[in-house]
Amino acid sequence: IIVYPGAAGTIGIADVEAARETIEHSAVFVTQLEQPTQAALHALGIANSAGVTTIFNPAPAEAFPEAIYTLCDYIVPNETEAAVIVGFALETLEDARRAGDVLLSKGVKAALIALGSRGVLYHTSVESVHVAAQSSGTVVDTTGAGDAFLGGFSAALAKGMQPVDAVRFGCATAGIAVTRKGTAPAMPHLAEIEALLHLRFERDQQ
Repeated sequence: IIVYPGAAGTIGIADVEAARETIEHSAVFVTQLEQPTQAALHALGIANSAGVTTIFNPAPAEAFPEAIYTLCDYIVPNETEAAVIVGFALETLEDARRAGDVLLSKGVKAALIALGSRGVLYHTSVESVHVAAQSSGTVVDTTGAGDAFLGGFSAALAKGMQPVDAVRFGCATAGIAVTRKGTAPAMPHLAEIEALLHLRFERDQQ
């Protein structure tokens, strides 16, 4: 994967400060590493101080300041990114739980580790829940699947869903997106996500 940040690479502290009011009045703040890490760190600090729920996606995988961990309500790496951080491969669910423990030890409140077709592990100091991937058809293109999950999860949290339910919502979002070509054009509408979740609920009740 080649990353060319373009305009995002020019984002600095002044840009973050210009958005301070918006960040402080948000329900959820999400950032990643497609802009300079100092900008991400500064923005997370603003959000954290304001009591805003913070979500950090350490992608693309690269070194970042240790101070970021303690500002994260949720860190959301995929299995490859998590392996880079913790120093071992995530071949099993137990490996993912060990990785989750390492991330918690660094100061995050909750680790969500995306495991591709194996779903997502939601891991905190009090619970560890494996949420299965949700299929809605033939997989056509997995580009942007992580973004779909993160967008769905974040939106669900902003609407007041409990974390594990928000993870399921994110999985349903990604499960639909991968059945379509592209990234932004593949993202589903709310009604589609709710329909998939309802179908899954009905199947579980049978």
